[in-house]
Amino acid sequence: MPQLKGVVETVLYTRDMNAARDFFESVMGLQAHTADHRFTAYALAWNMLLIFAEGETRETVELPEGRGTIPPHDGTGRQHIAFAIEAEALADWERHLQANDIVIEGRTHWPQGAISIYFRDPDAHLLELVTPGIWPNY
Repeated sequence: MPQLKGVVETVLYTRDMNAARDFFESVMGLQAHTADHRFTAYALAWNMLLIFAEGETRETVELPEGRGTIPPHDGTGRQHIAFAIEAEALADWERHLQANDIVIEGRTHWPQGAISIYFRDPDAHLLELVTPGIWPNY
């Protein structure tokens, strides 16, 4: 059986692209790789975080110059994503979130030593910052 190498893209959907961009750029410190009215793409290590406007991806996209198509997709409701951070950065992140009036909704101490903190983006997606030791591969 062929082997998977990893997850390349993670997608969240937003009702307000400007609010999402402001949050992910000013609070999370990401820099947009590319963007238009439908989506914003952020590079994170070797993964891409894609933020799509709800309802803007329900039709097949025809790429220019005969490069192919992207089938329809869309999502609604609260979603979840976890971001890897170093253990030494956890306290700095907590201070940073507090300075930006972001409420930390939960904190978990995992059996292998990892710590997670949970908070929401403007679309109420549950975001997690997690230190090493939560999974066998992190």
